[in-house]
Amino acid sequence: MTEQCQGPDLSPRVPRLKAPPGTTDTHFHLFGPASKYPYDPDREYTPPDATPQMARRHFDALGVERVVAVQASVYKLDNRCQLDGVAEIGLPFRAVVTVPKETTDAELDALEERGVCGVRFIMAHAGGLPPEDLEFYADRMKELGWHLQLMVKPGHLIQLAPRLAKLTCPFVIDHMAMVKPADGLQQPAFQALLRLIKLGHCWVKITGAYRLSEQGPIYGDLAPYARALAEAAPRRLVWGSDWPHPAHKGVMPNDADLLDLLQEWIPDAALRKQILVDNPAALYGF
Repeated sequence: MTEQCQGPDLSPRVPRLKAPPGTTDTHFHLFGPASKYPYDPDREYTPPDATPQMARRHFDALGVERVVAVQASVYKLDNRCQLDGVAEIGLPFRAVVTVPKETTDAELDALEERGVCGVRFIMAHAGGLPPEDLEFYADRMKELGWHLQLMVKPGHLIQLAPRLAKLTCPFVIDHMAMVKPADGLQQPAFQALLRLIKLGHCWVKITGAYRLSEQGPIYGDLAPYARALAEAAPRRLVWGSDWPHPAHKGVMPNDADLLDLLQEWIPDAALRKQILVDNPAALYGF
């Protein structure tokens, strides 16, 4: 029996940062009810319900106007919860899913009709797609105009970087590759991330700060990392809340802090708008 996760803070304060029109949350998940969308028996965690109605309240509180639902490891290859739920939220949306290698072209076309634009490799949790198939999926994503999304730990990124550099489709790295702020900007994983984002087909999500930081809000120890990425490739950074913060055992963030951190991390208002609005429009086709 897996441990039940804590739920999100259901009373986010009003952010100090006013979200510009078109602000996009590029990373959130929906969960439950388990009676309708059962979890994989080999999952690493059990989340509480996070419904479309709860998500909409979260987005409205932050001023988010466009959203991207991302498949979570607890559902493995069953994408129904994300695809059914994101369509109920009532905002322009896209979705990133996990599909088996034998998925047909017709099935992929049907997923695209439902807003899907990418396939996720989850290496930080058990049960994800096998990394040896990256090139196979990349070639199919290139044909579709989709991208790959990777949830990797620093060691994974170092190992995979030479292969990622040669992928034939765009790819997105979750949570700044989960680097440890205390290890410094010169740590091998972050230097690999900088090299990749400069290539032109790598995007990075500045998400998951509450998971990575050794400080409280607004996670100032990660600001140098975000600024270095923005300097290297300002057109290929996107932001997301990672709501409802599954499998997080620390202090649950107030979601306003996850938007407000951009005021410290990215002081330039024009660049913040690019990250919140223009870059996700280019990546996800809004």
